[in-house]
Amino acid sequence: MDEEQKELAYESEHERSGDEMSTDGKLQGGRGKIEIKRIENPTNRQVTFCKRRNGLVKKAYELSVLCEAEVALIVFSGRGRLYEYSNSSVRETIERYKKATADPGNKGSVSEANAQFYQQESAKLRVNIGNQQNSNRNMLGESLGSLNLRELKNLEGKVERSISRVRSRKNELLFSEIEFMQKRVMAENESAQQQHMNLMPAGNTPEYELMSPHPQYEIARDFLQVNGGQRNDDHY
Repeated sequence: MDEEQKELAYESEHERSGDEMSTDGKLQGGRGKIEIKRIENPTNRQVTFCKRRNGLVKKAYELSVLCEAEVALIVFSGRGRLYEYSNSSVRETIERYKKATADPGNKGSVSEANAQFYQQESAKLRVNIGNQQNSNRNMLGESLGSLNLRELKNLEGKVERSISRVRSRKNELLFSEIEFMQKRVMAENESAQQQHMNLMPAGNTPEYELMSPHPQYEIARDFLQVNGGQRNDDHY
C-alpha cells in the first residue's frame, strides 16, 4: 500500500469515528484539549490532520453561506497531497486575490484598515493603563476628590481587605519566628545540660530545670492570642 492509499485509509476510518489523537497517543473524544505542538507519532498525526482539515472545510463552507463570502481554501498535507475547497472556483478566487493585491487602491485601503485597527487597540490600552494608574493612586489614598460615596465605600472595603491580608501574613511570620526561637532556646539548654552532665563525676546526677523561653517571646505570643492574631489599631 503506497502513502496516498494509507492516507485515504486513515481518513475513511477516523472520519467515521469522529475521534482525534492527542500528542501522547491517547484518543480524544468530543472536545478534549490537545497540547499545541507537533505530534510525533505519524499515525496520530495523520488522524489529527484529517479531523482538523474537515473542520476547517466546514468552517469555510459556513462562512460562505452565512456571510455570502467568496472563500477558497488550499491545504497541503505533510506528504504533499493537495486539498482544496471553494464555494465558486479556487482558480477564480486566486486570480481575484492577485488583482486585488496588485491594485494600489486596494493596498491603500488595507493599510488604512490596519492602521485604524491598531489605533483603536492603542486607544483601548491607554484607557486601561489610565484606569489602572488611577486605581493604584486611590489605593494609596491619592486622587480621591473625583470619587463619589459609593466608590469611596468600595475603595474602603478593598483597603481593609488588603490590610487584613497583610496583618495575617505578618502574624504568621511572627508566630513562626517565636516558635523557632523557643525551639532553639530549648535545644541550647538541653545541649548545655548534656555537656555539664558529661563533666560530672560518675554517680552524681543533679537535677536540672529547663530554662523557660525568653519572657519577650511569651509576651508577644500572649499579645497575639488575646488580640486574635491582630494588633489593635491604637498601636499604629
